Amino acid sequence: MSKLLTLISKPGCHLCDEARSVITEVLVSFPDVTFEEKNMLEDQALVNLYSEEIPVVLIDGRQHSFWRVDEKRLRSALA
Repeated sequence: MSKLLTLISKPGCHLCDEARSVITEVLVSFPDVTFEEKNMLEDQALVNLYSEEIPVVLIDGRQHSFWRVDEKRLRSALA
């Protein structure tokens, strides 16, 4: 079954850039995973939920990680 990985980020966030890089590298091994990125500044609800935890990674709508993305943990969650 296909999974949805969502990165909640904001422009100019260096941790977001690092998270995107790790995610991009990991997703090469998971072609069935759909990736989307949401700019939290475009959605006040995301700001209210995650402003202190950016970047946030969701897998199928559930929070997987925030601030830093651990490659091994992400691979395990997607496997």
